[in-house]
Amino acid sequence: MEKKIIRTEKAPAPIGPYNQAVRAGDMLFISGQIALDPTSGALIQSSIKAETQQVMENLQAILDTAGMNFSNVVKTSIFLMDMTNFAEVNEVYAMYFSDNYPARETVQVSGLPKGVRVEISMVACG
Repeated sequence: MEKKIIRTEKAPAPIGPYNQAVRAGDMLFISGQIALDPTSGALIQSSIKAETQQVMENLQAILDTAGMNFSNVVKTSIFLMDMTNFAEVNEVYAMYFSDNYPARETVQVSGLPKGVRVEISMVACG
């Protein structure tokens, strides 16, 4: 099975030894995205909703580059610093999907890169 690296300037460059996404056959594995603005490099942290929206926009840019969209997503993982933000994150997250929601887990963690409050990774198929 051929492995193809997916890269786009419309999402933040990786901050470590990994790629934005890797396509293997029909499967797309998107690395965890945080609320980095891909143009300015600034962290978006004005609110948990704004932070989540930037994360989802970064994910959308990667999906677009791979020729996919949120309807192709079959699995997401959400990492939160504080589970009390769950409802607000969920509200923003839901705006990017129709009734065809992917499988998902949401977990509280003790730390995330650059001190962000939310990180989301995805697996898509198409």
